[in-house]
Amino acid sequence: MAHIFITGSSAGLGQLAAQSLISQGHEVVLHARNEQRAKDAQRAVPDAETTVIGDLSNTQETKSLAEDVNAMGHFDAVIHNAGVYRASANEILAVNTLAPYILTCLIQKPKRLIYLSSGMHKSGSPSIDQIRSGEGISYSDSKLHAVMLAKAVARKWPEVYANAVDPGWVPTKMGGSGAPDDLRKGYETQMWLAVSHDEKAKVNGNYFYHKKEATYNTEADEIDVQEKFLARCEQVTGVHFPAEG
Repeated sequence: MAHIFITGSSAGLGQLAAQSLISQGHEVVLHARNEQRAKDAQRAVPDAETTVIGDLSNTQETKSLAEDVNAMGHFDAVIHNAGVYRASANEILAVNTLAPYILTCLIQKPKRLIYLSSGMHKSGSPSIDQIRSGEGISYSDSKLHAVMLAKAVARKWPEVYANAVDPGWVPTKMGGSGAPDDLRKGYETQMWLAVSHDEKAKVNGNYFYHKKEATYNTEADEIDVQEKFLARCEQVTGVHFPAEG
């Protein structure tokens, strides 16, 4: 049995992953951005351990969220599922880029880290300079950041299985009812990476689509770009990436 924290799990893929993991006997802590969504999440997933609250568009709330998660003890896996699509550049930056960085740095290091990206990251740019102001950051950029963060974590923390996932274009509220991909496959890969004993899931620094390694924007592999990305995130958030090992 694994102890798992999932961001953005009051609805959509995060909620579906939580329900499925709990049905397999795992302990799951949900996350919602406010009290009303937390109540809705707990009703939808009544067997969840609890729901923690924090608005990821607010840096201070994200830091407080990390404290709340740490107070619950060690987690075997953290799934960074939360994300916004139809939002301002500043909100996209805060939720999709800075929040996963902050939580990665501040939550006690788990055995496995999974970062939700998107096939759209392939058209994204690192946009390092824009991370300071938030202006001009696109959804595609933020999803490239997710891959970059997974790659950087995998390099710096080789004892942790850190990977990025493209869930596909699935029929959630974000994806829309006409999305062509299989909804179940949209959350199975992150579950698999979080708990499976399959040797193919116990890997580091990979990018997956439907449980298979997939092609990605190789800018994410460039160490100097990763380091500039981490440094800029630290400048903006005041949170330092922990030492290696």
